[in-house]
Amino acid sequence: MLYQSNLLKEYPAKKTISVMTWNIRFGVARLDFALDACGDRVIISKSEVTTGLEGIAKKINDSNVDIVLMQEVDVQSKRSSYIDQVQWLLDHTSMNYGVYASMWEVQFVPSDGLGRVNTGNAILSKWPLSEAERIQLSLRGDQDALTKAFYVRRNVLKAVVNYPGNPFWAVDIHASAFSNDDTKQKQFLEFKDVLDEINSKGEIFVAGGDLNELPPGATKNNYCEEDRCPDELPEDDEGCDFSNETTWINPLYDTYVPSVSLVDYQQNEQLYFTHASTHDINDERYQWNRKLDYLFTNTAWVPRSEITHQEAQLESDHVAVSAKWVVP
Repeated sequence: MLYQSNLLKEYPAKKTISVMTWNIRFGVARLDFALDACGDRVIISKSEVTTGLEGIAKKINDSNVDIVLMQEVDVQSKRSSYIDQVQWLLDHTSMNYGVYASMWEVQFVPSDGLGRVNTGNAILSKWPLSEAERIQLSLRGDQDALTKAFYVRRNVLKAVVNYPGNPFWAVDIHASAFSNDDTKQKQFLEFKDVLDEINSKGEIFVAGGDLNELPPGATKNNYCEEDRCPDELPEDDEGCDFSNETTWINPLYDTYVPSVSLVDYQQNEQLYFTHASTHDINDERYQWNRKLDYLFTNTAWVPRSEITHQEAQLESDHVAVSAKWVVP
Protein backbone atom coordinates (compact mmCIF):
# COMPACT_ATOMS: atom_id res chain seq x y z
CA MET A 1 0.00 0.00 0.00
CA LEU A 2 1.26 3.47 -0.92
CA TYR A 3 0.61 6.53 1.23
CA GLN A 4 1.36 10.23 1.27
CA SER A 5 0.90 12.98 3.81
CA ASN A 6 -2.04 15.35 3.53
CA LEU A 7 0.47 18.21 3.53
CA LEU A 8 3.66 17.61 1.55
CA LYS A 9 6.88 19.35 2.54
CA GLU A 10 9.93 20.17 0.42
CA TYR A 11 13.31 18.67 1.38
CA PRO A 12 16.57 19.35 -0.46
CA ALA A 13 19.42 16.89 -0.88
CA LYS A 14 22.19 16.88 1.74
CA LYS A 15 25.41 15.05 2.53
CA THR A 16 24.05 12.83 5.27
CA ILE A 17 20.58 11.62 6.15
CA SER A 18 19.24 10.17 9.38
CA VAL A 19 17.68 6.69 9.35
CA MET A 20 15.58 5.27 12.19
CA THR A 21 14.18 1.82 12.91
CA TRP A 22 11.41 1.38 15.47
CA ASN A 23 8.98 -1.34 16.54
CA ILE A 24 6.12 0.88 17.73
CA ARG A 25 3.93 -1.86 19.28
CA PHE A 26 0.87 -0.71 17.30
CA GLY A 27 0.74 2.61 19.14
CA VAL A 28 -0.33 1.22 22.53
CA ALA A 29 2.87 2.22 24.34
CA ARG A 30 3.47 0.12 27.49
CA LEU A 31 -0.15 -0.82 28.16
CA ASP A 32 -0.69 -4.41 29.29
CA PHE A 33 -1.95 -5.88 26.03
CA ALA A 34 -2.98 -9.51 26.52
CA LEU A 35 -1.13 -11.12 23.62
CA ASP A 36 2.37 -9.78 24.29
CA ALA A 37 2.34 -8.89 27.99
CA CYS A 38 0.77 -10.01 31.23
CA GLY A 39 -2.47 -8.08 31.03
CA ASP A 40 -5.92 -9.07 29.83
CA ARG A 41 -6.83 -6.17 27.55
CA VAL A 42 -7.27 -6.74 23.83
CA ILE A 43 -9.10 -3.54 22.83
CA ILE A 44 -7.36 -0.21 23.43
CA SER A 45 -9.40 3.00 23.38
CA LYS A 46 -8.98 5.58 20.64
CA SER A 47 -7.73 8.19 23.10
CA GLU A 48 -5.11 5.79 24.46
CA VAL A 49 -3.89 4.87 20.98
CA THR A 50 -3.80 8.53 19.94
CA THR A 51 -1.75 9.36 23.03
CA GLY A 52 0.68 6.58 22.11
CA LEU A 53 0.97 7.78 18.53
CA GLU A 54 1.54 11.35 19.70
CA GLY A 55 4.58 10.18 21.67
CA ILE A 56 5.93 8.33 18.64
CA ALA A 57 5.37 11.33 16.35
CA LYS A 58 7.09 13.65 18.81
CA LYS A 59 10.18 11.43 18.95
CA ILE A 60 10.34 11.25 15.14
CA ASN A 61 10.01 15.01 14.81
CA ASP A 62 12.41 15.84 17.64
CA SER A 63 15.00 13.45 16.18
CA ASN A 64 14.73 15.08 12.74
CA VAL A 65 15.05 11.75 10.96
CA ASP A 66 14.59 11.35 7.21
CA ILE A 67 13.70 7.65 6.83
CA VAL A 68 11.85 5.50 9.36
CA LEU A 69 11.68 1.70 9.17
CA MET A 70 8.72 0.66 11.34
CA GLN A 71 7.40 -2.62 12.64
CA GLU A 72 4.08 -3.53 14.32
CA VAL A 73 2.13 -0.76 12.65
CA ASP A 74 -1.66 -1.21 12.69
CA VAL A 75 -3.92 -0.29 9.80
CA GLN A 76 -7.59 -0.24 10.81
CA SER A 77 -7.38 -2.94 13.47
CA LYS A 78 -10.09 -3.25 16.11
CA ARG A 79 -7.52 -3.57 18.91
CA SER A 80 -6.19 -0.07 18.11
CA SER A 81 -9.58 1.56 17.42
CA TYR A 82 -9.35 1.23 13.63
CA ILE A 83 -6.81 4.04 13.26
CA ASP A 84 -4.74 3.86 10.08
CA GLN A 85 -1.46 4.45 11.85
CA VAL A 86 0.60 4.90 8.67
CA GLN A 87 -1.60 7.78 7.53
CA TRP A 88 -1.84 9.22 11.04
CA LEU A 89 1.95 9.31 11.43
CA LEU A 90 2.48 10.86 8.00
CA ASP A 91 -0.02 13.59 8.87
CA HIS A 92 1.59 14.31 12.25
CA THR A 93 5.31 14.09 11.45
CA SER A 94 7.81 15.58 9.02
CA MET A 95 7.47 12.51 6.78
CA ASN A 96 5.84 12.83 3.34
CA TYR A 97 5.47 9.32 1.90
CA GLY A 98 4.88 5.80 3.17
CA VAL A 99 4.56 2.18 2.09
CA TYR A 100 3.02 -0.66 4.09
CA ALA A 101 3.09 -4.47 3.98
CA SER A 102 0.86 -6.57 6.21
CA MET A 103 2.17 -9.49 8.24
CA TRP A 104 -1.21 -10.37 9.80
CA GLU A 105 -4.44 -9.50 8.04
CA VAL A 106 -7.56 -11.21 9.33
CA GLN A 107 -11.10 -9.91 8.97
CA PHE A 108 -12.20 -11.46 12.26
CA VAL A 109 -10.30 -13.16 15.07
CA PRO A 110 -12.87 -14.67 17.48
CA SER A 111 -10.47 -15.39 20.35
CA ASP A 112 -10.42 -12.78 23.13
CA GLY A 113 -12.71 -10.50 21.11
CA LEU A 114 -9.77 -9.36 19.00
CA GLY A 115 -11.87 -8.89 15.87
CA ARG A 116 -10.31 -7.41 12.71
CA VAL A 117 -6.51 -7.26 12.60
CA ASN A 118 -4.21 -5.72 10.00
CA THR A 119 -0.66 -5.11 11.21
CA GLY A 120 2.74 -5.10 9.56
CA ASN A 121 5.83 -3.19 8.44
CA ALA A 122 5.96 0.37 7.14
CA ILE A 123 8.58 2.66 5.64
CA LEU A 124 8.16 6.42 6.04
CA SER A 125 10.23 8.86 3.99
CA LYS A 126 10.64 12.56 3.34
CA TRP A 127 11.17 11.72 -0.34
CA PRO A 128 8.90 9.80 -2.76
CA LEU A 129 8.89 6.00 -2.59
CA SER A 130 8.50 3.61 -5.51
CA GLU A 131 9.01 -0.04 -6.52
CA ALA A 132 7.69 -1.19 -3.16
CA GLU A 133 7.69 -4.96 -2.71
CA ARG A 134 6.65 -7.32 0.06
CA ILE A 135 8.87 -10.41 0.31
CA GLN A 136 7.49 -13.36 2.24
CA LEU A 137 9.75 -14.90 4.91
CA SER A 138 9.72 -18.54 6.02
CA LEU A 139 6.85 -19.53 8.28
CA ARG A 140 7.48 -21.05 11.69
CA GLY A 141 8.38 -24.72 11.48
CA ASP A 142 7.44 -25.53 15.08
CA GLN A 143 3.67 -25.12 14.65
CA ASP A 144 0.97 -27.54 13.56
CA ALA A 145 -0.62 -26.98 10.15
CA LEU A 146 -3.82 -25.41 11.50
CA THR A 147 -2.01 -22.88 13.70
CA LYS A 148 0.39 -22.03 10.90
CA ALA A 149 -2.49 -21.35 8.52
CA PHE A 150 -3.80 -18.50 10.70
CA TYR A 151 -0.52 -17.27 12.20
CA VAL A 152 1.43 -14.12 11.30
CA ARG A 153 3.41 -14.08 8.05
CA ARG A 154 6.63 -12.21 8.57
CA ASN A 155 8.04 -10.30 5.65
CA VAL A 156 10.67 -7.97 4.29
CA LEU A 157 9.40 -4.67 2.85
CA LYS A 158 11.63 -2.82 0.42
CA ALA A 159 11.17 0.36 -1.61
CA VAL A 160 13.24 2.80 -3.63
CA VAL A 161 13.71 6.17 -1.96
CA ASN A 162 13.76 8.68 -4.80
CA TYR A 163 16.37 10.89 -3.20
CA PRO A 164 17.29 13.88 -5.40
CA GLY A 165 19.93 12.74 -7.87
CA ASN A 166 20.78 9.53 -6.04
CA PRO A 167 17.97 7.01 -5.39
CA PHE A 168 18.58 4.19 -2.92
CA TRP A 169 16.72 1.29 -1.34
CA ALA A 170 15.16 1.19 2.11
CA VAL A 171 14.66 -2.35 3.43
CA ASP A 172 12.59 -3.19 6.52
CA ILE A 173 12.31 -6.54 8.37
CA HIS A 174 10.46 -7.92 11.37
CA ALA A 175 11.69 -11.44 12.12
CA SER A 176 9.91 -14.14 14.11
CA ALA A 177 9.51 -13.39 17.80
CA PHE A 178 8.50 -16.69 19.36
CA SER A 179 9.87 -19.57 17.29
CA ASN A 180 11.76 -22.29 19.11
CA ASP A 181 13.28 -23.87 16.00
CA ASP A 182 15.55 -22.51 13.23
CA THR A 183 12.89 -20.29 11.63
CA LYS A 184 14.73 -17.08 12.47
CA GLN A 185 17.98 -18.35 11.00
CA LYS A 186 16.17 -19.02 7.72
CA GLN A 187 14.60 -15.57 7.83
CA PHE A 188 17.95 -13.84 8.41
CA LEU A 189 19.40 -15.59 5.38
CA GLU A 190 16.36 -14.58 3.32
CA PHE A 191 16.80 -10.99 4.49
CA LYS A 192 20.45 -11.16 3.47
CA ASP A 193 19.43 -12.55 0.07
CA VAL A 194 17.36 -9.39 -0.49
CA LEU A 195 20.32 -7.21 0.45
CA ASP A 196 22.71 -9.31 -1.64
CA GLU A 197 20.54 -8.86 -4.72
CA ILE A 198 20.54 -5.08 -4.32
CA ASN A 199 24.26 -5.06 -3.68
CA SER A 200 25.04 -7.30 -6.68
CA LYS A 201 23.42 -4.74 -8.97
CA GLY A 202 25.72 -2.01 -7.70
CA GLU A 203 22.83 -0.30 -5.91
CA ILE A 204 22.87 1.07 -2.37
CA PHE A 205 20.64 0.54 0.63
CA VAL A 206 19.83 1.31 4.21
CA ALA A 207 18.24 -1.62 5.98
CA GLY A 208 17.14 -2.70 9.40
CA GLY A 209 14.34 -3.60 11.73
CA ASP A 210 13.43 -5.83 14.63
CA LEU A 211 15.44 -9.02 14.17
CA ASN A 212 14.34 -10.50 17.51
CA GLU A 213 17.93 -11.65 17.91
CA LEU A 214 20.88 -10.82 20.17
CA PRO A 215 24.17 -9.53 18.76
CA PRO A 216 27.10 -11.95 18.52
CA GLY A 217 28.98 -11.95 21.80
CA ALA A 218 26.04 -10.94 24.00
CA THR A 219 26.88 -11.85 27.59
CA LYS A 220 23.37 -13.06 28.44
CA ASN A 221 21.41 -15.42 26.20
CA ASN A 222 18.37 -16.52 28.20
CA TYR A 223 15.55 -14.12 29.17
CA CYS A 224 12.81 -16.62 29.91
CA GLU A 225 12.51 -15.73 33.59
CA GLU A 226 12.14 -12.03 32.78
CA ASP A 227 9.57 -12.65 30.04
CA ARG A 228 7.42 -15.17 31.87
CA CYS A 229 4.10 -13.91 33.25
CA PRO A 230 3.07 -14.95 36.80
CA ASP A 231 0.59 -17.56 35.58
CA GLU A 232 2.92 -19.10 32.98
CA LEU A 233 5.05 -22.21 33.34
CA PRO A 234 8.53 -22.87 31.89
CA GLU A 235 7.01 -25.20 29.31
CA ASP A 236 5.09 -22.18 27.96
CA ASP A 237 8.29 -20.29 27.13
CA GLU A 238 8.67 -19.14 23.54
CA GLY A 239 11.45 -17.20 21.88
CA CYS A 240 13.23 -16.17 25.07
CA ASP A 241 16.23 -18.54 25.02
CA PHE A 242 18.82 -17.44 22.46
CA SER A 243 21.52 -19.88 23.57
CA ASN A 244 21.49 -21.87 20.32
CA GLU A 245 21.33 -18.76 18.11
CA THR A 246 24.58 -17.00 18.97
CA THR A 247 25.94 -17.06 15.39
CA TRP A 248 22.74 -16.69 13.39
CA ILE A 249 23.18 -13.04 12.38
CA ASN A 250 26.94 -13.29 11.84
CA PRO A 251 26.45 -13.34 8.02
CA LEU A 252 24.89 -9.86 8.21
CA TYR A 253 27.76 -8.50 10.29
CA ASP A 254 30.32 -10.22 8.09
CA THR A 255 28.94 -8.79 4.85
CA TYR A 256 27.43 -5.39 5.63
CA VAL A 257 28.09 -2.38 7.85
CA PRO A 258 26.15 -2.16 11.14
CA SER A 259 25.38 1.21 12.69
CA VAL A 260 26.99 -0.12 15.90
CA SER A 261 30.14 -2.18 15.52
CA LEU A 262 30.49 -5.32 17.59
CA VAL A 263 33.56 -3.79 19.24
CA ASP A 264 31.52 -0.82 20.49
CA TYR A 265 28.61 -3.03 21.49
CA GLN A 266 30.73 -5.46 23.48
CA GLN A 267 32.53 -2.65 25.31
CA ASN A 268 29.27 -1.43 26.85
CA GLU A 269 26.22 -3.53 26.02
CA GLN A 270 23.78 -1.58 28.17
CA LEU A 271 24.15 1.54 26.03
CA TYR A 272 22.64 -0.34 23.08
CA PHE A 273 19.81 -2.33 24.67
CA THR A 274 16.58 -1.78 22.70
CA HIS A 275 13.95 -4.02 24.29
CA ALA A 276 12.39 -4.76 27.65
CA SER A 277 9.86 -7.27 28.89
CA THR A 278 6.46 -5.61 29.11
CA HIS A 279 5.69 -5.56 32.80
CA ASP A 280 4.59 -2.99 35.35
CA ILE A 281 6.60 0.22 35.08
CA ASN A 282 7.83 -0.19 38.66
CA ASP A 283 9.19 -3.67 37.90
CA GLU A 284 12.93 -3.77 37.20
CA ARG A 285 12.19 -6.07 34.25
CA TYR A 286 10.51 -3.07 32.62
CA GLN A 287 13.96 -1.62 31.94
CA TRP A 288 15.87 -2.13 28.69
CA ASN A 289 17.67 -5.45 28.92
CA ARG A 290 18.67 -6.67 25.42
CA LYS A 291 19.39 -5.49 21.88
CA LEU A 292 17.00 -6.74 19.19
CA ASP A 293 16.89 -3.83 16.71
CA TYR A 294 19.50 -3.07 14.04
CA LEU A 295 20.55 -0.89 11.11
CA PHE A 296 22.82 -2.02 8.25
CA THR A 297 24.10 -0.56 4.97
CA ASN A 298 26.40 -1.57 2.12
CA THR A 299 28.13 1.83 2.21
CA ALA A 300 28.96 3.78 5.39
CA TRP A 301 27.45 5.36 8.47
CA VAL A 302 28.80 8.51 10.04
CA PRO A 303 31.15 7.01 12.67
CA ARG A 304 29.51 6.64 16.07
CA SER A 305 26.43 8.57 14.98
CA GLU A 306 24.06 5.83 16.18
CA ILE A 307 21.62 6.80 18.93
CA THR A 308 19.76 4.20 20.97
CA HIS A 309 16.89 6.35 22.23
CA GLN A 310 16.60 4.80 25.69
CA GLU A 311 15.22 8.04 27.07
CA ALA A 312 11.94 7.19 25.31
CA GLN A 313 10.68 5.04 28.17
CA LEU A 314 6.95 5.04 27.52
CA GLU A 315 6.38 4.95 23.75
CA SER A 316 6.91 1.20 23.15
CA ASP A 317 8.52 -1.95 24.50
CA HIS A 318 11.22 -1.29 21.87
CA VAL A 319 13.64 1.62 21.66
CA ALA A 320 13.95 3.68 18.50
CA VAL A 321 17.43 3.36 16.96
CA SER A 322 18.78 6.00 14.58
CA ALA A 323 22.04 6.70 12.77
CA LYS A 324 23.38 9.12 10.19
CA TRP A 325 24.05 7.62 6.79
CA VAL A 326 26.63 9.05 4.40
CA VAL A 327 24.94 9.65 1.05
CA PRO A 328 27.39 8.24 -1.52
